[in-house]
Amino acid sequence: PTTVTAARIYDGQSKGMSGEEHALAFETLPWLAMSKTYTTNAQVADSAGTATAMMTGIKTKSGTIGVSDRANVSDCESGLAAQVTTLGEWSEKAGMATGIISTARLTHATPATMYAHSASRNWENDTDLPKDSNCKDIASQLIDMSVGDGLEIALGGGRRNFLPKTVNDPEYKDKTGSRKDGRNLVAEWEAKSDAHEFVWNAREFLSAAPTKKLLGLFEPSHMQYEGDRAEDAGGEPSLAEMTRKAITHLSQDEDGFVLMVEGGRVDHAHHGGNAARALIDVQAFDAAVAIAKTMTDSNDTLIIVTADHGHTMAIQGYPQKGNPILGVVKSPTDDGSPSETVLPAGDGKPYTTLSYANGSGSILIGKKEGEAVERPFVDNETAQELNYKQQALIPSYSETHGGQDVQIFASGPQAHLFSGTVEQNYIFHVIDYALQLRARAGE
Repeated sequence: PTTVTAARIYDGQSKGMSGEEHALAFETLPWLAMSKTYTTNAQVADSAGTATAMMTGIKTKSGTIGVSDRANVSDCESGLAAQVTTLGEWSEKAGMATGIISTARLTHATPATMYAHSASRNWENDTDLPKDSNCKDIASQLIDMSVGDGLEIALGGGRRNFLPKTVNDPEYKDKTGSRKDGRNLVAEWEAKSDAHEFVWNAREFLSAAPTKKLLGLFEPSHMQYEGDRAEDAGGEPSLAEMTRKAITHLSQDEDGFVLMVEGGRVDHAHHGGNAARALIDVQAFDAAVAIAKTMTDSNDTLIIVTADHGHTMAIQGYPQKGNPILGVVKSPTDDGSPSETVLPAGDGKPYTTLSYANGSGSILIGKKEGEAVERPFVDNETAQELNYKQQALIPSYSETHGGQDVQIFASGPQAHLFSGTVEQNYIFHVIDYALQLRARAGE
C-alpha cells in the first residue's frame, strides 16, 4: 500500500500535478479487497509461496513453487509427491491460450508459479538441482510443459537458464548460458513447430508475427529497470508493449485466454533501497494495466491487480502538499502557507519523505560495535537522483519484504467477490469460479 501511494504521487508529479489527487490506472478498477500475505511457515513471506497461493489456490511454504505444504523446502522427492495444479495448467486444460510476462527472469518465483512445480525456487536451471536429483529445473519445465499445447506467450528475462554453457549469449558475447546438461532450450522451443518463434531484442520483438507462439528472453538475468531501459544496447520492449503484443495474440483464441503480467523489478529496486527505480517501475506496470483495460471488455474479461507481498518503505514526516515524494521534507509554515524551509530531524539534518526500515541505506553497515556513526546530510537534489538509496534504520545488504496486507484491485466478471480482507489463495478461487461460470454459460 505504501508503494501504491508513493507511486501515485510520483506519477502525478511527473505529469506536472501536486500528485496527491492523482490516481493510477489500476486504482480506477472498481472493486477492492485486502490480501493476507503470510505463508504456512512465514509471517513475512517470499514471492514463491505467496505467488503459489495466488496461482494454485493453496497456501504453502515460502521458497517452494507449485507444491503444497506437504513438501519440504529443497526436498526433491517430497516436492514431487506434493504437486498441485497451477493456473497456467488449468488454463491449458480448458483449451484457453496462456501467457506469462515479467520483467524478472521467467524462471523467477512469481512467473514460475504459473507453470512449474519445484521444492525450491532456486532450481532455475539444471546446475542448481541437487546431485542425482529426479526433479526437473524450472526452465526446462517451461519448455517441456505438456498440458494442453503449452504456453503461447512467454516474455521476460532469464536467457542464461535456457542456454548451455557452450553457447554464447546473443547480446553479451563474453557471457554464456548456465546449463551444464547441454540442452539448448531456446533451440528446443523453436523446433517445436514453425509457429514457435524466439526473440531477444526489441527489434525482433516488434517484428514478431502476432500469430506465432512467442518466447522472448531479453536479458541473461532480469530485464533492465524501466529507468535504465533506454540505455540497453540490445533494446528491450516495455512492459506495456509486451502486454499489448500478448493480448493481441492471445485474444485470437476463441476459447479465451489467461495472462499473468508482473512488474517484477519493483521488488528488486526496493531490495536495493532505491525508491526512485521502484516508483518508475510501478509507472511502467501501471501503463501495462492501462493497455489491458483498453484492449479488453469488462463484460467478459476479469482483471486483477495485486502484489505478492509488501516492503518496508515508509512515508514519513509532515511534508507539505505537493512536496516531491522523493525529496527532503519541507513542511507548511505555522499559518498553513507553503514553505521552502527544510524540516530538520532530531539531529538537525534534513531527511527524506521516503525511507526504509532496513536495507543497504543504513549508516550502520560495516560499522563495529562502539564505533561512532553520524547520519549523512542529504540535500533535496541528491535525494531525487535515480541512484539515491534512501536512508534505512537496520543494516541489511538487501532490504527485506514487509508483512503487511496488500491491495487487490479488480474489474470484470466476478470482481465483486473481492471485498474485505481475504486470504491470498482466495484470489485463485475467484478466478476459478469466474471460469466455471463462463464454461457453464458456454461462452
